[in-house]
Amino acid sequence: MARPKAIHFTGDPEADALLAESPLALLIGFALDQQVTVQQAFAGPLKLRQRLGHLDPARIAAMDADALDAVFRQSPAVHRFPGNMAKRVQALCAIVTDEYGGDASRIWREARDATELEARIRALPGFGDMKVIALGATLAKRFGVDAAQPLSPTFMTLGDVDSPEALEAYQAAKRAHKQARRAEAAGS
Repeated sequence: MARPKAIHFTGDPEADALLAESPLALLIGFALDQQVTVQQAFAGPLKLRQRLGHLDPARIAAMDADALDAVFRQSPAVHRFPGNMAKRVQALCAIVTDEYGGDASRIWREARDATELEARIRALPGFGDMKVIALGATLAKRFGVDAAQPLSPTFMTLGDVDSPEALEAYQAAKRAHKQARRAEAAGS
């Protein structure tokens, strides 16, 4: 499968194109996808590139932590929790640099199978069950990564988002699911 021209997670054509062309941008977006909207999380890599002038994992990993924190806090902030997310992204970039020679795509390109790919994803800072599933589904469905196919669930995830309309449908389904879970918990 050819690399898509865009990953439609933000509604911003430039940010969506960056997610498709830069494996590190995609990973940073997933790292930021916590307690903010999908659009805000995945717009973060473009904000970082604009503010830093690059998305070089070695340079980000080597940055002074306070300087990176300031970049995250610059208005508008990259994330609702800029300090914590600056640390998470710096740790992610250190892993990409130290373990994958600065090439984030090696995480999935060189994984022998789904078990190894899952272990590699879980080793990234902030990547738990839901992110393993969502990133796995995105790699399988949007990038055709064979090792990711078994990680892709039968229910709808971000991996199913292939257009702005699909993002709206995904978010509506997610809201309905959360509302049903709250109603169920209230009835217990």
